[in-house]
Amino acid sequence: MNKKILKSYLPPFITAVVLTVVPFLLNMAGILDDYTAQIFCMCALNSIMALSVNMICGITGQLSLGQAGFMAIGAYATILLNQMCGLPLVVAIIIAALITAFFGFLIGFPTLKLEGDYLAIVTLGFGEIIRIILVNLKDITGGPNGKQFNTFLTFFTGPAFLEITAVLILIIVLVQNFIRSSYGRAILAVREDEVAANANGISVFRYKMIGFVIASFIAGIGGALYVCRIGFIKPDQASFAKSIDYLIFVVLGGMGSTTGCILASYVLTGLQEFLRFLQDYRLLFYPVVLIIVMIFRPQGLLGTKEFSFKTFVPNCKALIEFFKNKNKKIDPPEAK
Repeated sequence: MNKKILKSYLPPFITAVVLTVVPFLLNMAGILDDYTAQIFCMCALNSIMALSVNMICGITGQLSLGQAGFMAIGAYATILLNQMCGLPLVVAIIIAALITAFFGFLIGFPTLKLEGDYLAIVTLGFGEIIRIILVNLKDITGGPNGKQFNTFLTFFTGPAFLEITAVLILIIVLVQNFIRSSYGRAILAVREDEVAANANGISVFRYKMIGFVIASFIAGIGGALYVCRIGFIKPDQASFAKSIDYLIFVVLGGMGSTTGCILASYVLTGLQEFLRFLQDYRLLFYPVVLIIVMIFRPQGLLGTKEFSFKTFVPNCKALIEFFKNKNKKIDPPEAK
């Protein structure tokens, strides 16, 4: 294998393995308790949903307020495919994500010709429609009381953490490679200037649709993993408030930054659990942080920047060399 390729892919591969396996081993050894492992699971699930919102809002440049509705579709579809149709869990999750992507296509086809506030209102209405339908289909969805779903992920915290984190890392790799592809570059061109992109032969509607369908697919996976981990889903998961929660992760992390939205998801989810001793007052944390960030850092924590091992490793080496040279004693020149 080419040494240059090995140097490029080895650090992120080792980091991914460490972030996935080490907490799992700590949980199995009893060093990391089940409650903390559960928090990490929720951080990973929120990160998947943040990636979905970032794909449509940050990368495609369209404001969508209905991603929680796609999450609910993926969750209920997983239950129906696994319990009623008897499909294996992995197959049910994949098919549920494809069904969610199909609904994204159906919603996006008539609405993606709209822009800005109009698209946001339509997607908001879609989320509410999904919630109302789920409430009224009592025989299938359990109505407002929700539906229970028991899998091996529900009973064991350790394996759930391992698998959900592995899926998150896989989605990150696929999303980053997609952004760097010709399709991703075309979507970024549409985001920056639709008129210029159209003048250069890029089909604006087509690439908006691609971004919207991919975002729906990721939301479907997030919903499927959510119901597998929690073991319960109710129509309130498709509410407008849940969509806003996922949008906050992206806004705080930085629109268009995969690293930023994941960082914001982990920090905000962890802090909300850490501040649980404040009871209901901890709910004031989100709006206060959002106001502060919007005043002092309107582009988000990272803006559109991404973490890169190509720049991180050389910067670390340069920093180490700097401190080494700083600690060296320089002998004064001998007097002649």
